Amino acid sequence: AGREAALADFKKMEDEQLDRSRAVIGLVPKAPIEVKRIPEFKEKTAPGAYYHPPALDGTRPGVFFANLRDMNEVPKFGMRTLAIHEGVPGHHFQIALAQEQQGGPTFRKVLPFTAYMEGWALYAEWLGTELGFYKDDPFGDLGRLQAEMLRAVRLVVDTGIHYKRWPREQAIAYMLGKTGEPEAGVISEIERYIVDPGQASAYKVGMLSIRAARERAHKALGPRFDAAALKAFHDLVLGGGALPLEVLDEQVDAWIAARR
Repeated sequence: AGREAALADFKKMEDEQLDRSRAVIGLVPKAPIEVKRIPEFKEKTAPGAYYHPPALDGTRPGVFFANLRDMNEVPKFGMRTLAIHEGVPGHHFQIALAQEQQGGPTFRKVLPFTAYMEGWALYAEWLGTELGFYKDDPFGDLGRLQAEMLRAVRLVVDTGIHYKRWPREQAIAYMLGKTGEPEAGVISEIERYIVDPGQASAYKVGMLSIRAARERAHKALGPRFDAAALKAFHDLVLGGGALPLEVLDEQVDAWIAARR
């Protein structure tokens, strides 16, 4: 019953987020999004959640998979931020819109650039504060802050493992002590970082880059960076699919110059 309730809550959140996101993002994917449980055969070693893209031909929706192996690992105060990151306007918007681009080579629709993709998802979490998702939900905002702490800790353990040669146990102990995350989830995270160097650091680097680009646009355009300009900025960031951060910066700077 608890798992069914969690899936229902996640679905309700995605619907709410889709409605509110339209105020600041003009591009909306044609593909719908569904919420499902991570299959039991792989939930033990899977992350807390992940997004699976829709089919390129539109025959299958995007799916937000939630890990419900142990409901003690799914605190209610963290659900909103997770729903934003993996779903709307996080990964679902970015990945589904990339696939729906018209024209151009297929690789532009599917090629991943981790710093951009995860950076957008973290930016979307932060954008949730502007959209009012936490206005009357202080515990939900606590979940957002805990998620932000997790990303800061990722920078430490990723460089600790691959530059300072931390052993697995040291990285696990550090993350357990700093994040308040359950041990099973922390072990799964650390083992992922061990086999994928730099992936954990890319999240925060990408988010900071997108926020810096927005601040650059705001500073350059001043009062002309109004609600319509913000929506146009988000459409620019999402409209070209995944990009290296340097290329995204070039596109933003060209957009600023054109609007000036």
